[in-house]
Amino acid sequence: MAIVNKLYRPQEDALELDQQLNRIEDDIRKLKIDFDIYFNGTSKRPPLEARARLEAVIKRISDDRALTYAQRYQLNALVSRFTSYRELWRRTLKAKGEELL
Repeated sequence: MAIVNKLYRPQEDALELDQQLNRIEDDIRKLKIDFDIYFNGTSKRPPLEARARLEAVIKRISDDRALTYAQRYQLNALVSRFTSYRELWRRTLKAKGEELL
């Protein structure tokens, strides 16, 4: 029976978390573009489903205790950016007279 050190993280786990953080960054960028398209009138519906999926992914990764300090810093920066965009989208939807679901 092998003794597992819980403080030691295999390299593969760190790389996987880095890839997930990069994917979150890309998803935030794509969601901003989708909302810009919606607010310019090209799309009929706001991308609320994509926003909810992104919020779920951020919550899941935020609850992970295995993040290094650098990954936690990057995640906090991404969450801050997403929160700023989310408030902008909420205010813009409210100004258009639409309800948030």
